[in-house]
Amino acid sequence: MEDKKQTVRVNIMGEEYPIKADADRSYILQVASYVDSKMQDVSNRISVHSPVKVAVLTAMNIADELFRERQDKDKKLSDIEERAQSLLHWLDRKLVEEELE
Repeated sequence: MEDKKQTVRVNIMGEEYPIKADADRSYILQVASYVDSKMQDVSNRISVHSPVKVAVLTAMNIADELFRERQDKDKKLSDIEERAQSLLHWLDRKLVEEELE
């Protein structure tokens, strides 16, 4: 099996990191830019600029976004399942009504 991973150098909070991944370069740069932006936001909002504290708070913020997106997706899926179930019941009733006619 051929290793398709590539190394892309990204800059986050003024530090350069070599990221080895099999994703597209543009995707890796987009993710790094997102993380950098989030870290800059956190850094601007807190008074203590410990890199570890900024990283942990940023990770918490990104994890919160992820959890909220998952909850939203799960709710939407649940709503779709409910609507599909209602439609199936309606179709079953219509089929029974037609058979009785």
